[in-house]
This record gives sequence, C-alpha cells and structure tokens, in this order.
Amino acid sequence: MCEYLKKLTVVIAILGIQFCPAQKTGQDRRPNVIVIVVDDMNMWSMLKNYAPLQTPALDRLKSQALYFPHASCAAPVCIPSRASFFSGRAPYETGAYVNYRGTWDNNSLSTTEVIPETFKENGYITWGMGKIFHAPINAKRQDKMFDNKVEHGGFGPFAKKEYHYAKSRWFSIKPWTGPDSDFPDVRNANAAISFLQQDHDRPFFMYYGLYRPHTPYTAPKRFYDLYENAEITMAPGYLPGDLDDVPLQGRQLVDSLLQYHKEGRSKEEVLLEMIRGYCANYSFADWNIGRVMEALDKSPYADNTIVVFYSDNGFHNGTKNHWVKSTLWEQADGVPFLVRLPGRTPAECLQTVSLLDVYPTLVDYCGLEPPAHEFSGKSMVPVFNDPEADWNRPGFTSYGENYSSVRDKRYRYIRYPDGSEELYDHKHDPYEHKNLASDPSYKDLISELSRSIPGVFATSLGGKKEKTAKSVRND
Repeated sequence: MCEYLKKLTVVIAILGIQFCPAQKTGQDRRPNVIVIVVDDMNMWSMLKNYAPLQTPALDRLKSQALYFPHASCAAPVCIPSRASFFSGRAPYETGAYVNYRGTWDNNSLSTTEVIPETFKENGYITWGMGKIFHAPINAKRQDKMFDNKVEHGGFGPFAKKEYHYAKSRWFSIKPWTGPDSDFPDVRNANAAISFLQQDHDRPFFMYYGLYRPHTPYTAPKRFYDLYENAEITMAPGYLPGDLDDVPLQGRQLVDSLLQYHKEGRSKEEVLLEMIRGYCANYSFADWNIGRVMEALDKSPYADNTIVVFYSDNGFHNGTKNHWVKSTLWEQADGVPFLVRLPGRTPAECLQTVSLLDVYPTLVDYCGLEPPAHEFSGKSMVPVFNDPEADWNRPGFTSYGENYSSVRDKRYRYIRYPDGSEELYDHKHDPYEHKNLASDPSYKDLISELSRSIPGVFATSLGGKKEKTAKSVRND
C-alpha cells in the first residue's frame, strides 16, 4: 500500500494536479534542491591553509553546513567528472575517463537518466544555468530535462595576447574593467536570483554551474584589488623535486610548469602572478555564490531547501610541479564539498564520500522514484542523520583504464597500469611528499586498499589526457 501511495503521489505531481500552491500552503513539503558546482576550485577555502585567500560567502556556508574534508571526485577533469556525478555511474563502468566531446553520444551514457531528468519525472520544477555537462548533449534532451531556457555562457571574457602567460589565451591574467555582465557567472547568478524571487507551486531542483575559478584569469578589477597588497606565496605543499619518488606513469601526467612564462619575468614571478589571478577568480566565484545564497535566505524557500556545493575536481597550483588537475594525487582528486540541510546543525563529517554519492543521496533525501540504472555511489542520508555514522567505503578516482587512486581517512594509494605504486600517509604527510609504497611494513595496508580497485575497467570512450610537457613524457 505504501509503495502504491508513493507512486500515486509521483503521478499526481507529474500531471500537475495540485490542490493548492505547495510552497505557500505546505501541502507538498518535499524539499527544494539547489546544487552549486564550481570549476577547478581547490581546497584552500575549506582547509584555510592559504592565508591571502578571501572567501566570505563560502566561509559562511561552511559554518551552516555539513563539511566533508575527505570528499573525492570520480575523475580529475571536467567532462568525466560531470558525467559521473550527473549519471551516478563511475568512469570504470562507463568508460568516461578523460575529456572527450563525444562522452554523451552513442554509448550507455546517452540513455542513462541524469539528475534533472529524475527530478522532472518526479514532479519537480527543474532549472539549470551555466556550466553543466561541459560536453555536447542532445539539445532536445536538454530542453526536456530543464523547464527554463538554459543559458551556458562559456569561459570568457578572454584577455588580449599581451596578457597571456602561456602560448594560449586560456592562461591570460587581467583585472577586468568592463561591466560585470561580461561574465556568464554573473548573468547566470542574476537569473538564479530572479528564479528564487518567483512564486513556485511545486518543489524545485535548481542547478547553478560556475565557470570560475577556471582559466582565463579574468575577473572584475575589484577582486584583483583584494590581493594588491597581499603576500602571495607559492602554494602550500609546493616542493621542488617532489617528483623524485614518483613512478614514470605518474610523472607523465604532469605538465612540469614549462609552458607558463612571461618575458622579463622569472619562473617564480610568473607562478606567483598566476596564483594571484587564481585567488581573484576564486573570490569572484565566492561573490556570485554569496549572492545566490543571500537570495535563497531572503526567499520563502529557505527553510525547506537543501543546498549542495562542490567543485568538479581539485587543482594543483604548482604542487607536484603541476599547475592544472588531471592527476591521481590529493590536490586534483580532493574537492570542496558542503551540504546545507534545513534545520540541521553544522558538523565536520570525516567519511570518504564521493561526488558519485550526490545523485543517490538526493533521490533518497527527497523521496524520489529512482532511475532504472544502478548507482555506483550510495546515499549519504545516514551521515546526514549521524555525522559519525560508519561509512567503510574509500573514495576512488580514476583517470584512464587501470589508473586508480584510493583514499581512506588517512592514506592515499595509487596504482598505475604498469603496476607501479604510490602510498601516502596524510596524518604525517598531507601534501604527499613521501612515497611509502616500497616500504614492506605497508604491504598489508596496500593489500587492503587494493580491494577497492575494480577488477574490470570499461574500455575508454575516447579522448586524450591533458597536455603534458614533452620533457616529462620520456623521463
């Protein structure tokens, strides 16, 4: 009988049969959902380990939320990470390991139901704006999954060549003096604010995807001004020679920082200027997030909305002699992850959750009829109810067939396709400077962590890994 009533409720919602406005009367009190996803944001705002960085909005959100310091992405680059958390399916099951424009075409993902589709089928209003899949998805399918007209916007504005810090417009650094509306993150935040100011007669799922702090490092000038007199230092954990005990296949993922240069500047000066640009764009993203959160808190939906915030992957900023992401180390795989629950006390949750867990969690928390496919992750609702709940499931990140990174509360274990290994003890070595894999005293631990590596990896859908420096490929 309960199952029948649940399905009847879903059918009624889908048909639009409403007895009265849900949010005004409280008769349909299923929670609203806001998912905010940033691009290439590292853990500095969460760990507070880089003193110059200013993130007041994220600081406030963290003080209100469940904070997961050991959260991992399923893949350390944009497209496969987004494919995994939108589908709830791991890269080793779908073959989506690296950036590939055909990720959603003519394969199992092309028919896999994604988060907004599930919410829509369960009677929710669905709203999406900004950076979503980062790969083309059938336009008719996207039109069906969101009720609004989706505007993406892109990564711009880009600066002229004189502001480039590599042979690419992507690494341009410039305080922007044009209007804020030149940035899609601003326009999309404006649209999100407008949506939250409207009356809605059904619960909603809202997805706001930011393009920052991803390159190019253009941001309104006032965010650069925040760091004008700041003491910008190299990234925490930066260590020259840090690759000395890293296997060849690990070093082959590294860009060696060779492509970043500016005439008349030393290498260190260039990297420090890039970190300043990264911080400015980080604060710019923070400001946009704060505006959306303020609009939510001023709306009638504040007391019945779950807010989920995370980055699609981490970022190196010079650690391991690498700037971007696309590795199996903590800096690329660990992601800022917050969940604000209405009426729930904030807490730090040490469970090794994954972005794969977002989809099954939202289905569980909102009482939705789940999609037909099985999830690779699992619901975090037991952790919502008890921040100290047992988890017993390490985080797992992959970046290609048999490229594996396992993260429990204390250790990270990495295994490459050729069988070479790395092991790091985060209690004593949070920046993974000392590879312990060759120490025989860790043999049993490695065996235990290895159990989380899949026995079979799906064949890759295609694409290629991020560009690496030629001098590293054959070291």
